[in-house]
Amino acid sequence: MTSTLNPSPNQSSTPNRFSRDDWQRGYQSQRTEDAYWVEDIDGELPADLTGTLFRNGPGQLDVNGQPFQHPFDGDGMISAFTFTKAETGTGTRADAGAEDSNGSGNGSGNGSGNRVYFRNRFVRTPGFIAEQDAGKILYRGVFGTQKPGGMLANLFDIRIKNIANTNVRYWGDKLMALWEAAEPFRLDPQTLETKGPEYLDGLLKPGQAFSAHPRVDPGSPRTGGKRRLINFGVDAGLSSTISIYEFEEDGSLAQQQSRTVPGFAFLHDFAITENYYVFFQNPVSLNPIPFVMGLKGAGQCINLDEKKATQILLIPRDPDQPVRSLDTDSCFVFHHANAFELSHADGDKLIIDSICYANYPSLDPSIDFLEVDFGGVDPGQLFRLEADLSTGEVTRTCIESRACEFPCQHPDTVGKPARFYYMGVTDAPTGNAPLQAIMKVDVDSGDRKIHSFAPRGFINEPLFIPRPSGTSLSDRDNNREDDGWVLVLIYNAERHASDLVILAAEDLSEIARVKLKQHIPYGLHGSFVPETFGLESSNS
Repeated sequence: MTSTLNPSPNQSSTPNRFSRDDWQRGYQSQRTEDAYWVEDIDGELPADLTGTLFRNGPGQLDVNGQPFQHPFDGDGMISAFTFTKAETGTGTRADAGAEDSNGSGNGSGNGSGNRVYFRNRFVRTPGFIAEQDAGKILYRGVFGTQKPGGMLANLFDIRIKNIANTNVRYWGDKLMALWEAAEPFRLDPQTLETKGPEYLDGLLKPGQAFSAHPRVDPGSPRTGGKRRLINFGVDAGLSSTISIYEFEEDGSLAQQQSRTVPGFAFLHDFAITENYYVFFQNPVSLNPIPFVMGLKGAGQCINLDEKKATQILLIPRDPDQPVRSLDTDSCFVFHHANAFELSHADGDKLIIDSICYANYPSLDPSIDFLEVDFGGVDPGQLFRLEADLSTGEVTRTCIESRACEFPCQHPDTVGKPARFYYMGVTDAPTGNAPLQAIMKVDVDSGDRKIHSFAPRGFINEPLFIPRPSGTSLSDRDNNREDDGWVLVLIYNAERHASDLVILAAEDLSEIARVKLKQHIPYGLHGSFVPETFGLESSNS
């Protein structure tokens, strides 16, 4: 294996334009559940942008003033933004803007005729309800949260509540809040009301892992050109079993397989190609003793061995074919951007684009996450790994050295060569810091475009939404892969509120800004669907 590593130092020579106080305020709990037409909109909403954006993330970072040790332990809260034509909602373009006579914002998006309806609601898991009723923390968290009372109160208590806080997906007429360590929770897509745990027609058992990172095959020859949702679950231990599921658009199971691999597998994400599921088995080990003894969370008991290789697990989508394992340089991967296959006269290759960390970014149990030393944490960087399937040789090259996370792309290019990636990056070109900008990466030309929200804006995961009337992607030279928009929810510290910003995907110029009345704490993942949910119970 060969590797081209990033030569940039971790410490930045360019000052970061952010205030730690501003960044910290974005982590305040949001206990208000609301539903309203957004009347404060800058710019013009795209006339052909209709559908619903769902977002998930920890909305509550404490229970009655008792803080969670890490934001990833926070209770899941779903936010929904419904984009609709004015005549579809409960008002017209004229009355939508009537409340704002000074022109600072109007519900019609300054002339497009579109409106946005917002709704947020907590996922009411049994653990969430129990802690709200008790007014205190009752469960330990994976990432370090302990019950009050010290070691004795946590000793031998290995119960973990399902917090349903990582992703939200609508598939097969089901809206599901996802958390990778247990089953999903089903929600009403109109009201976001929690319906209860979802076992997928008996496919899952109570407490069975079902990842928060499904992928959608946009329609490969393997699926007969039909879209499929693909997801996995891991039963990790001295050896680990990976169960993989493919679902048709109606939610029915298309195929299922389970593969057992040696060692402890900490798998947060994966990638797909036409013929493979691609996993990175990070060279980590788990020492459960501090967790069992009530000293640490399970996630704090993971260690990366930098002397061991990271294994690329290639699991064929054909369940009759054997698993392949290829070694690459030690790294830790939370998120993959994409993967695809290439056939050449000199042999087949598999390309994987991933956000790689030099080490596992854990937090010392004695440190408040709000006081993290950004300069002491290795940044994630975008790498391209090229695996020669005939020789097993893997070459790794840094595509983007600026600290980055949350890559996305045109959904029709998943599992295929993609020209453009959109991802969150730091405002400064070197070092580590909160993500405050969106970068567009052109992997063909090497060009970069950046839209920064610094100094007082802090971003969440961006999502690329293709224009419904967009041109075909069959002609790569026409550059229509960026015909659409990038939607990103930002925390605006100036207002202590959140803005949903719509950027033109071609040049990252700002088209419109939807200003919420309240802030949404920094979230994790989300998805967009063309259906306009949530309007049946809306009020003008």
